[in-house]
Amino acid sequence: MNMVIKRVKRSKYLLLMFLLPALYFAIFKYGSMFGLMMAFKEYNPMLGMWKSPFTGFTYFREMFSDRWFYRVVVNTVILNLYLLVFYFWLPVILAILINEVRRKRFKKLIQSISYIPYFLSTVVVAGMVTNILSSGGLVNQLLERFGQEPFMFMLEPGWFRWIYLFTVAWQNTGWDCIIFLAALTGIDEQLYEVADLEGAGRLQKIRYITLPSLIPIISIVFMLRIGQMLSVGFERVLLLYNPSIYETADVIQTYVYRRAIVQGDFSYGTAVDLASGVLAFVLIVITNKISGKLEGSTLW
Repeated sequence: MNMVIKRVKRSKYLLLMFLLPALYFAIFKYGSMFGLMMAFKEYNPMLGMWKSPFTGFTYFREMFSDRWFYRVVVNTVILNLYLLVFYFWLPVILAILINEVRRKRFKKLIQSISYIPYFLSTVVVAGMVTNILSSGGLVNQLLERFGQEPFMFMLEPGWFRWIYLFTVAWQNTGWDCIIFLAALTGIDEQLYEVADLEGAGRLQKIRYITLPSLIPIISIVFMLRIGQMLSVGFERVLLLYNPSIYETADVIQTYVYRRAIVQGDFSYGTAVDLASGVLAFVLIVITNKISGKLEGSTLW
């Protein structure tokens, strides 16, 4: 017991730094799980959680019989597949390119420039994109100068996914590459020195040294992305979509928002959110096992 007290006293400042994050997760992540009971009750704010009548799996049956639910699930998965196929590798490529820069000042300048968009509010980014692609925006002004008719990008369902992908790539690539840059700093410099003695070029060193060294961290990040296949940036979608493009833009989170918050159907919205969370957990467990067998890199 005395040893524990001594260790606590020795680490009191670190424990104080940990206190606020611990409270945040305890209150907003674990404490909020109490609200999942609404999925099994006909929740009435006037009656409260305990007095609201119990309905069992009624809302889950309603969810699986709702055709629009399947539409939003498909939209969510497709949007995440776009991110996996077209965006996932951009931070890796940027990290490798920055790592290949030899001048430290130039390297820091590139890093700083690539980080800047991340610190812009999602509201600001969505507003910029909306204005640029609006009927009187910059893109349509250029089209008119070349004799083309204005195009309503924000009202076309087929364009939403590409617009969403572009905003994510522009805002997050620089920030997301930090984890890969950190992994690159852990590569033994002697490997590159030996490669130089063997006459290897830059591309050969990237292929045979850099990329193999990044595979463990790439595998872990990939597994985390798979775990988020049923989740997307809610704020970004909410700010970019409109009723005319619900066909491709409506995702699970916005659907839950409309049903639970806008329409007041709290129990149904909670049931949808709970089901998507369980499916996401199953996906990440399966991916973790597959990664462990193929690459030997796992989350646990």
